[in-house]
Amino acid sequence: MNNGNEYSIDDAFLEILSNPLTNVTFSGGDLFIQAKEASMLAERVKKAGKNLWCYTGFTLEQLENSEEEDHQKLLSFIDTLVDGRFIIAEKDISLPLRGSRNQRIIHLIQEK
Repeated sequence: MNNGNEYSIDDAFLEILSNPLTNVTFSGGDLFIQAKEASMLAERVKKAGKNLWCYTGFTLEQLENSEEEDHQKLLSFIDTLVDGRFIIAEKDISLPLRGSRNQRIIHLIQEK
C-alpha cells in the first residue's frame, strides 16, 4: 500500500458505526476490484440501517454482466451507484455528485 490506511473489515465497520450519519459512501479505489471484502462490509453497513452509495469506474451493465459472483453480491447491498470512469474531456463541475457527463447516478434500491 502506498497511500491511506489499512483497516480490517471489523475496524472499518466500527469506524462507520462511530459516525452518527445515516449515509455511507464507498469511493476512492474501486471497491469492485476487492468486491468480496467490500460486500462483507456492505452487508454489515446495510444491517446497521445505513444508506449505501458506491462510486465505481465500471458501468452498471459491466457489473451486471460480470461473471464475478462477488460483483453481484456487492451490487445487492448498494442503494445508489455512481458508475463510469471519470473522463477529463467530459468534466463538468456543474453536475451534482459526479465529475464527468458520462457518469450516471443510478438508484438501485428502486430497481430491486
